Amino acid sequence: MNIKYIDLIDQTYYFPQEEFTLDEDNLQFHGIPLMSLVEQYGTPLKFTYLPKISRNINRAKEWFAKAIERHKYKGKYIYCYCTKSSHFEYVLHEALKNDIHIETSSAFDINIVNQLKKEGKIKDNTYVICNGFKRDLYIQNIADLINGGHHNCIPVIDNYEEIELLSEAIDKPFNIGIRIASEEEPKFEFYTSRLGIGYRNIVPFYENQIRDNEKVELKMLHFFINTGIRDNAYYWNELLKCMKVYTRLKKICPSLDSLNIGGGFPTKNSLAFEYDYEYMVDEIINQINTACKEADVPVPNIFTEFGSFTVGESGGAIYEVLYQKQQNDREKWNMIDSSFITTLPDSWAINKRFIMLPINRWHDQYERVLLGGLTCDSDDYYNSIQDMNAIYLPKYKRDQPLYIGFFNTGAYQESIGGFGGLQHCLIPTPKHVLIDRNKKGELTTKLFSEQQKASDMLKILGYEEI
Repeated sequence: MNIKYIDLIDQTYYFPQEEFTLDEDNLQFHGIPLMSLVEQYGTPLKFTYLPKISRNINRAKEWFAKAIERHKYKGKYIYCYCTKSSHFEYVLHEALKNDIHIETSSAFDINIVNQLKKEGKIKDNTYVICNGFKRDLYIQNIADLINGGHHNCIPVIDNYEEIELLSEAIDKPFNIGIRIASEEEPKFEFYTSRLGIGYRNIVPFYENQIRDNEKVELKMLHFFINTGIRDNAYYWNELLKCMKVYTRLKKICPSLDSLNIGGGFPTKNSLAFEYDYEYMVDEIINQINTACKEADVPVPNIFTEFGSFTVGESGGAIYEVLYQKQQNDREKWNMIDSSFITTLPDSWAINKRFIMLPINRWHDQYERVLLGGLTCDSDDYYNSIQDMNAIYLPKYKRDQPLYIGFFNTGAYQESIGGFGGLQHCLIPTPKHVLIDRNKKGELTTKLFSEQQKASDMLKILGYEEI
């Protein structure tokens, strides 16, 4: 009878997988012995496996290179990283090893750009694509960057006032992009994105505010889909509408030479995850190529803005099951030594699901459970994985600790959770470990941050030390 946890996984998924393997009874992630991490650093614990960032960047570059060669595409491909997915220095340092460019979304992003320029990580020819709704400080920081000689800084116009605001602050000719306000999926609560300028208004906007403006040159059309790049009728329909705008605009705007297809690739959220990245890239290049050929205009350079895809699959979190509460005849609550609301806020806020697996005891019998966090909030729980309406884990035993891991959590969770700040119910931010490989391929670990202390929070709250 198949009653062990390993049996459940074997009969449900193809296992082992590229990133998940077993060493006897314990889980490994990209060859990282996770129980060794637990023994060295304790829990709760967050970690980042840096080589995965470079790996995903180069995978995407290879897919686009193949598609460009296959379709004899005449434009170039430029990979940008969305800093809002994770602003941490270690992420930017790893990503920038791979000859990439970046996309920003707010004023303080430019301060990070300036720091990276001082360190030599960003050069004057690095593209800095500035998105977002821009007001005083963001405008001034963009202007300072361009006035300082960074000609590859391209502010993407989000509303009708931004050209005037930028022109007043920038003392030389500069390049811009225009963001399309895409129509949202029917299931959304609104029809059109609040960001950007409507399809029908872009050509008149160019004719009225840009064409005769000697200080401004339009270089880029920015196309962003909130749900990301997916193989469905909605995405292909929006891309087709975007291409109609691009080709019409290109015929009257010779300087336009780039299309930014922001809105990234999905990350793996289940052991059953399937997504044909190479097909999607190939079809995007094919459709853009075809649309331009039919309209008799040159093809654009292609920019992408991959945030979650770049950094998401590098991250993980490990917790210990502290206790099990039997609340009724059917529901068993495994209580973890942290909080989902504070450490994995997307699981609470938007019901996002991550890959969840036990770290140890894979050959023990399993049971169905619910996972509860430490806060006194009724919403601090996790009750299902992506492709099962349930959670199964090795049976709780008081004398045999059980550790569980959540994987591919590297995007947004720290910034949304308020890293280093106040946490719900004052649950401390876990310690964070960086994992890398040296030139010999050997694993190395470094403690990036200790678990948050009470004194850290009391200082933020205004309590003076006694």
